[in-house]
Amino acid sequence: MAIRTSAAARAAALSLGLLLAPPLASTVVGSFVSPAVAEPAAPTSEQSAALKTYDNALKNFVSILRQRRAQIDSRQPLPDLPGQAVYLARVEMMSAYKDLTDAVPSRIGRPNRFGIPPAYFDADNEPLLDEYRELFDVMEAPPAGAQSSETPFKDVVDLATAIARARGLDAAAAATAGRISLGLFFAETSGKQNAGNARSNTYKGSLQTGPSEDHNGRKKWAAIKQSIAALDPALSRRDDMEEARVGNLDHRFNHWTAVRDALMNEHADIFPQVPAIAKALPNPIDQMKLFELIQIIPSPTRSALKSGDLVNYRISEPRIMGYLRNNSVFAFGRADRARTSASFREILDAMWLFSPKFEQALAKFAEIKAGKPG
Repeated sequence: MAIRTSAAARAAALSLGLLLAPPLASTVVGSFVSPAVAEPAAPTSEQSAALKTYDNALKNFVSILRQRRAQIDSRQPLPDLPGQAVYLARVEMMSAYKDLTDAVPSRIGRPNRFGIPPAYFDADNEPLLDEYRELFDVMEAPPAGAQSSETPFKDVVDLATAIARARGLDAAAAATAGRISLGLFFAETSGKQNAGNARSNTYKGSLQTGPSEDHNGRKKWAAIKQSIAALDPALSRRDDMEEARVGNLDHRFNHWTAVRDALMNEHADIFPQVPAIAKALPNPIDQMKLFELIQIIPSPTRSALKSGDLVNYRISEPRIMGYLRNNSVFAFGRADRARTSASFREILDAMWLFSPKFEQALAKFAEIKAGKPG
C-alpha cells in the first residue's frame, strides 16, 4: 500500500510559530478598531528540539516500513525477528509525538480511528499504521501445516467456559471467564489463529505461548479431562478429535490445543477468582486487561489479586516496569517512560492500546451468544 507522510509534520516548521502566537492586541484609531501587528512567538529550544526529534522519528518509521515492504514484495530473506525494528520505530514515532504535544499542546489534533489518544498520535498518519498492521499480518502468518478451526472464536469461549465450570464456577461466572478469554485471543493475535511472532522466536500460536508453557498446560488439562468429559461430553469428544489430528505437530499450531493449553497453563488457576474480579472491576474491558496482565506480568498480577486491594496494589520493580513498557504500557514519551512505579489502576488505564481489541472481542462474544457462527 502507498505510504504517505503526515501533512502536519511536513508543515510543522512553518506552523509551529503560528500555533504559538498570542492573540492580536487591538489599537483604537478614532472610531475604528484596527488589529496591531504582532510577531509570532519564536519556538523555545525545547519545542524546536521536540519537533526535530519527531520529524526524524517519523522519517525513520516510514523508512523501515518501506524497507520491510520491499523485502516482502521481492521475496528477500527477512532478518531474524523482522518485526522488532518495525515495532521499535512505531514506539519511537509515538513517543516523539507525545513529547512534541507535551511541549506544544496545540499540536494535539483530531481523534483517530485506532482509538489512540490524540496526544500520542497524529491522525494524518493513519495509513502508516495500516501498513504496519499489514506487514505484521504477513510476517506473523501461520506456518505451513498449521491446523485451523472453522469456529476459532467460539472455540475460545467454549474451552474457557468448560474449564471454568470444571474449576467450580457457576454458569454465569463461567460465561464471564469465556468472555474474558476471548479478549485474550484478540489481545495476543488480533483474533488471528495459529499466529507466528515477528518479535519473538519463543512465543507462538493462538494465545502466544512458549514450549514450556504449552507443555505445562497439556499436563494440567490431562488432570481435569475426566471432569470436563462429565460436564461437557461433546466438548470432550471434540478434544479427542483435535488430539488425534495434531499428532506430533507442535500443539501451539493447532488452534484448539493451543488455546486449551494456554488457558490451562496460567489462567485456569485464576478462573475461581472471576466473581471477585468482576466485583472489583465491573468494566468488562478492565477484566480483560487484568487477564492480559497475567500474560505479561503473571507473578505481580497474582500478588495484586491476593492483596485484597487490587486496584491500589503498586509495583515498582524496574524489571516489571520494563516488561510493561515492552508490551506498550508506559512506553510512549519521556513522562511515561520516567515512571518508576504504578498502581494496578494506573496500569489498567495505561493499557489504552489494547482497548480497541477488547471492544472487538466484546462484539464477537455478543454474536456468539446470539447464535451466530464463530
